[in-house]
Amino acid sequence: MADAADAPLLQAEGIETGYGKVQVLWGAGVDVRARESVVLLGANGAGKTTLLKVLVGLLPSWRGTVRLGGEDVTALRTDRRVRRGLAYMSELGVFAGLTIDENLRIGGQFVERAALRTRIEELYAVFPDLAERKRASAGSLSGGQRKMLGIAKALAAGPRVLVMDEPSAGLSPLFVQQVIGVLGRFRAQGLAMLIAEQNVAFLDLADRVFTLEGGRIRFEGTVAQLHADDALHRAYFGLA
Repeated sequence: MADAADAPLLQAEGIETGYGKVQVLWGAGVDVRARESVVLLGANGAGKTTLLKVLVGLLPSWRGTVRLGGEDVTALRTDRRVRRGLAYMSELGVFAGLTIDENLRIGGQFVERAALRTRIEELYAVFPDLAERKRASAGSLSGGQRKMLGIAKALAAGPRVLVMDEPSAGLSPLFVQQVIGVLGRFRAQGLAMLIAEQNVAFLDLADRVFTLEGGRIRFEGTVAQLHADDALHRAYFGLA
């Protein structure tokens, strides 16, 4: 876990935004330090995806600031944030009509060609099931395999911080544990991660936790502190 004195690698403060005239986020904020894994926990409709879209530049913020590596990137396009080390895995994660190899190359489109070739070979070593079917359509993969490809596609960029939107979506408990195992491997290598989830199993990866409810951050702290808060424990674990 990163030292508390370290400046955040990725930080959002006072984010307010929505769709049309409907406000979804109300002063929301989250931060991730280098080599730190943070879980943003919340139910469907809490605003998790909306906050992630602001972080990666897919949705403008009405108010608030987003910083990456200490730089204010609030007004930067998504591609410029990617070039600065931010990778995003959406809930869908892949382009179903493209091959596995094409998906990885799109994920690393801003990486120098020779470095990308090396990076993709490293990823195939981590994901041998993908390597065996690199010319196959992503749409032909199982749900769990697509999720692994989504992770690999995001990692092809060689990011400083990986932002993920519900990597458990649509997966059986067995595949969820496989995804957690893969992410744990990259966490051990020092990759900074922000994981938006409603599945409390992902707390196994967390150095810190934020909870989002009704577009507002309700809690920030460690997993142990979350367990110690009776109301939050009942809310998130009583129904698990």
